[in-house]
Amino acid sequence: MVIHTPDLQVLMMERAGWQGFWQSVTGSLLHESESLRDAAIREVREETGLDATRYDLRDWDLENRFEIFKKHQSRYAPGVTHNLERVFSMSVPEPLPVTLDPAEHLSFKWLPYREAAALTISWTNRDAILALPLKSGVSSR
Repeated sequence: MVIHTPDLQVLMMERAGWQGFWQSVTGSLLHESESLRDAAIREVREETGLDATRYDLRDWDLENRFEIFKKHQSRYAPGVTHNLERVFSMSVPEPLPVTLDPAEHLSFKWLPYREAAALTISWTNRDAILALPLKSGVSSR
């Protein structure tokens, strides 16, 4: 989930337990019957304190399959090496203050989208951020 402003400032959060690893909102389904949209809304609330139902939440109808970072392999069942993610974006009117869960994130910052893309080591997160001008319908100016 890439949270951004109309002028393409992107919310980036530094992961707890991995200092220097910055990313957008991520998460998983709680159970198989949870819809992707409901999971996105829940994860935004859990990770930022923001109510995604109040903003323009878009499902890009795009999925990425990626190799799980070795550092996070222990979070998954034995033998699971790849993950599938669904890409969403959410437009907010301006850089908003967020409430971080200290168990998940250490800090946050709003950055111009190109700087945000350069900050993350996740190729799927980088590609989603760089696609913002096209996918969100906002000008990259």
